[in-house]
Amino acid sequence: MKFLNEYRSPELVKAYLEDIRTHLTRPWTIMEVCGGQTHSLVKNGLLEILPDEITMVHGPGCPVCVTPLHLIDQAVWLAEEEGVILCSFGDMLRVPGSGKSLLEAKAGGADVRVLYSPLEAVKLARQHPGREVVFFAVGFETTAPANALSVIQGRELGLDNYSILTSHVRVPPAMQAVLDDEETTIQGFLGAGHVCAIMGLEEYEPIVRNYQIPVVITGFEPADLLQGISMVVRQLEGGQHILENQYSRAVRYQGNPAARRLIQRVFEVNDREWRGIGTIPGSGYRLRPEYAAFDAEQKFHRPPGRASENPECIAGHVLKGIKKPHQCPQFGKGCTPSNPLGAPMVSSEGACAAYYHFAQTAAELDA
Repeated sequence: MKFLNEYRSPELVKAYLEDIRTHLTRPWTIMEVCGGQTHSLVKNGLLEILPDEITMVHGPGCPVCVTPLHLIDQAVWLAEEEGVILCSFGDMLRVPGSGKSLLEAKAGGADVRVLYSPLEAVKLARQHPGREVVFFAVGFETTAPANALSVIQGRELGLDNYSILTSHVRVPPAMQAVLDDEETTIQGFLGAGHVCAIMGLEEYEPIVRNYQIPVVITGFEPADLLQGISMVVRQLEGGQHILENQYSRAVRYQGNPAARRLIQRVFEVNDREWRGIGTIPGSGYRLRPEYAAFDAEQKFHRPPGRASENPECIAGHVLKGIKKPHQCPQFGKGCTPSNPLGAPMVSSEGACAAYYHFAQTAAELDA
């Protein structure tokens, strides 16, 4: 119980924890979709203080973790072989490809740069008209508006040396794919609040209705997560399945209409491969045909060839909530942040990284 004195709102944490205990009569399995939620659960010791009847399983909500191997390889190829200025968010650099990571390519002399916004990449393209600049556009719906805006800005500025390597994925189809897996044990969801701040809640209604499963959209603070778990438990114990919004201070039902319009203007929905999981229909975004000039995959034709995942990595099972990170034989041994076999060990939202850095006890690992 030591953690209760360290939270920003210890009274709320205690109250929501007591509410869970009050309504709990049997075991339940709940998936938090987002990797940020996973890190908060593990880092703040929530898995230790939850009742034993609550099993939290960790979902595919880490866009870095699910970026396909062939796109990592293509990013490395663009930087090394095509000589582009390859720009990326920092958490992509150490993700292993089939041969090397972007960080290793950078160490070998490739021009790989860490940026905080794709608009910085547009600025680089203006500053270096003789160089191709590619931004590795990875993320869920949360980062799609900024990437869309960079493409619009690139067109308005008449830049022919700027493009994006797109690996955008959508959360609701991934949730459906997880539920369709024959090994799933999930009985309720904590939905990702930051995604819903952009997209709203409408897309989650069919999941609740068709799968008859509670979905509660939550934030990332300990009190947010415990309140969300309490709301899911109340539904499960009462035989309900409805969509609820715990994160109402940031999420509206309609989301952010301006951001959604940006996404719809530049991107269209397509099938997308998820690393460790496979192709999920309708789970991604690609640039619309009218923006093909800014599509790095079409602009640079990489020779065909695909590599296989490391057979010792169970990232797919971790991302689908079937196994916990420490159940991998290589966890903390053959697979560490300095020598990762898969993306979940190095991503800032990866479940394996969360367990490696923050899980302190066997009880917490088994929670």
